[in-house]
Amino acid sequence: MARLTLGASWVLPIDGPPLRDGRVAVEDGRVVWVGRDGDSGAPDGPLRDLGPGVLLPGLVNAHCHLELSHLGGQTPFAQGFVPWVEAVIAARARSGDGAREACADAIRSLEERGTVAVGDVSNTLGHLDLLGASDLRAVVFLELLAWDPARAEATLSWADEELAAAAGRPRPGVEIRLAAHAPHSVSSELFAALAKRGHAASLHLAESPEETRFLADGGGPWAEFLVRRGHGHVAFRPPGTSPVEYAESLGLLRPSLVAAHAVQLDTADRQRLSQSGAAVALCPRSNRNIGVGMADVPALLAAGVRLCLGTDSLASAETLDVLDDAVLLAQQFPDLDAGALVRMATAGGAEALGFDDLGTLAPGKRAALAFAAADLPPSDPYAHLLSGEASLRRVDIG
Repeated sequence: MARLTLGASWVLPIDGPPLRDGRVAVEDGRVVWVGRDGDSGAPDGPLRDLGPGVLLPGLVNAHCHLELSHLGGQTPFAQGFVPWVEAVIAARARSGDGAREACADAIRSLEERGTVAVGDVSNTLGHLDLLGASDLRAVVFLELLAWDPARAEATLSWADEELAAAAGRPRPGVEIRLAAHAPHSVSSELFAALAKRGHAASLHLAESPEETRFLADGGGPWAEFLVRRGHGHVAFRPPGTSPVEYAESLGLLRPSLVAAHAVQLDTADRQRLSQSGAAVALCPRSNRNIGVGMADVPALLAAGVRLCLGTDSLASAETLDVLDDAVLLAQQFPDLDAGALVRMATAGGAEALGFDDLGTLAPGKRAALAFAAADLPPSDPYAHLLSGEASLRRVDIG
């Protein structure tokens, strides 16, 4: 692929200051130079001027559920966590043949709107071929879910069968990692068995007040839900701790973990997450829509917790575009550094998923780029991105 230089009124390297009248040279699918118009050392090659707007690395959605894309509009929002879970279960049970088509549509929408990588939580692995045929890089988290301790070994055996079957149909750019749903839906026995395979790589954690209550004293709406689901016979001794402290006691908090949500935290929980090195995927629109609260992002940043952004599924969010989540956080926390929010949507997600060649603009990185056009050159590129009016598109480098 011939060398090409892309120009825009702003270039955001992410791990460096914004570049007015920036330029990014790419060759063979990689970034080879980043600078300003007129800088010495700029490589030769044709210039494609993208015009007024912001050029940046493609977005990374670190926590989504592509296989639930057909549930968009099927589950009412703002009804509470347990009613929402029950609505999702009911909607999945009555869903027809449109799930695969909806998943394909969701993948195309992600690509078109500037997302270049996803952390996708899956219960079936039925869409690996769709991801493999796309331009997205993906970590697919095969999620284990079993509250009854008696099902721990059978659940892990099922996972082994799924992994073996997937290994027989390799998909480029797609990695599969074992994950677990949540501390209030997975038995400690299954967590222990999973630890022998390298621990959970993804986990829903501290998402709702119902989860917090259940782990504190074993009661509340989640306990009632488990009874309705046929788990009333399972004896559970609540740890009497917060979800994060319980996860720590199970050995789940580690740098390789992507923990989603982290809404129900106190100061000690944030310190535990920070010290563990675990990444937290914030999903603010999903949290707002379900009615579980909003993560204290300033406190998480102050504690040094590694942050990235996810959308959760179309069953709880209007789009799979993490820029929409960054916009909501900018509205909720107007004093937050805008650059930090954009970093969460790019480099933060790439780092959480282990994509070392994505998330920033620097020589050697993949030329997986996005562009937000503007009518006039923006005076502040971050303000433009977080205005709620910016629309990203993928940059085709040929």
